[in-house]
Amino acid sequence: MHDRPRALAERSLIDVGLVLLFIVLPHSLSGDAYVRFQALSELIEQGKISNMTFAFAGPLCSAPLYFLGKLLFAPAWWIARFNVIVLAVGLIAADRLMRDDVDRGLIRKFFLVLLAASMFPNHLRGYYGEVFTAVLVGVGILALRFGRTVAGWSAIVLGVVNTPATTVGLALIVAKQVWETRRWRHVVPMVVALAAILFEAWFRRGGPFVTGYEGWGGAPTVMPYAGRPGFSYPFLFGVLSILLSFGKGLVFFAPGLLLAANARAALASERLRGAFDLWLLFLIGLILVYSKWWAWYGGWFWGPRFFLFASIPASLAIAVHVNEPRGRSLGMLLGVFGALTLSAWVGLNGAVFDQRDLELCVQNSYALEFLCWYTPEFSVLWHPFVSSLSVSADQIVLVAYVVAAYAWLAAPVVPEIAKTAVSTTSVRQA
Repeated sequence: MHDRPRALAERSLIDVGLVLLFIVLPHSLSGDAYVRFQALSELIEQGKISNMTFAFAGPLCSAPLYFLGKLLFAPAWWIARFNVIVLAVGLIAADRLMRDDVDRGLIRKFFLVLLAASMFPNHLRGYYGEVFTAVLVGVGILALRFGRTVAGWSAIVLGVVNTPATTVGLALIVAKQVWETRRWRHVVPMVVALAAILFEAWFRRGGPFVTGYEGWGGAPTVMPYAGRPGFSYPFLFGVLSILLSFGKGLVFFAPGLLLAANARAALASERLRGAFDLWLLFLIGLILVYSKWWAWYGGWFWGPRFFLFASIPASLAIAVHVNEPRGRSLGMLLGVFGALTLSAWVGLNGAVFDQRDLELCVQNSYALEFLCWYTPEFSVLWHPFVSSLSVSADQIVLVAYVVAAYAWLAAPVVPEIAKTAVSTTSVRQA
């Protein structure tokens, strides 16, 4: 296929994906999402400032949609779709930043993996804060590396203020920038972010160090560290769980990370390579923080809630290999195909099945919730094969879209696997 038809097909898949995620994907305001919506509603309707534990940066940015909802449909309808709009705007900004320095085919495949074969489809169902933080920090890092320093740091700081726990990731980014440039001015964003976080805590909760999480802990269960508050979880167990657990592990939910080293080496754009490095540093910061947090698993939520950001470097890693599969070893090609296949299942599973038929894990004061973290049969990824969950008519559209995107992305890889396998066999026989 020539470049123009290929580009048209990929752009169409991206556009259709955004439309489906906005219109067809089920959206709701429940759990923490409802708390955030209620806080915004009270501020607009009653002038009341909530002391909720969650930051107000994201909800404040969604306020225009609330007012739009008073004119068309309802505020809740628009607010539930806020994260889809955030992602769409982020993709537009990322495209403009990269278009003159990065292969356009790679950019399109990167976006397509994000939309169809990552954790994003599930996170777009609601109004949680992870999408806002992930998109702003991810795009902000791109802007920082592609010469838009002020805009880049501004987006990063806003994203971090929306999720204060990500300040460790910000500190790693700042440290790398200072080390590379030998300019201490890059410390300023860290100071601004910390000042904003402390001011918000003082303004809304009465003290700069009052987080609202004081005394919070999980329900006591058979698990040895359950019920303890704060950063009480053993660090090693936290890291192992975040990376390898069947129901929350990044190895299963963002398998493209396993291709990161090879993908980085293959990036032709030095600026994109620099952004990729900062993405990974920020992710490491998230792991360092949440591995000690008592609720490292993110509560009653599909997959690794706090680590949506991992989908950004993981998706780019897959896109790099899919965009140019030639010249790679058979083992690498099989690894790429496996990572793409699992990632596509992650996207489909999150969009269609969510946490259906897993209520057992939250019954009796969450006594069996650990089954959803560690047991394959109760992992959100594998439980549909155990319980034979049905797919509704509107969800079939989402399934068809993910399958079509997956087939398109896998198309250049499969023939290359066959070709390389034949070539390897011939060499061995000779």
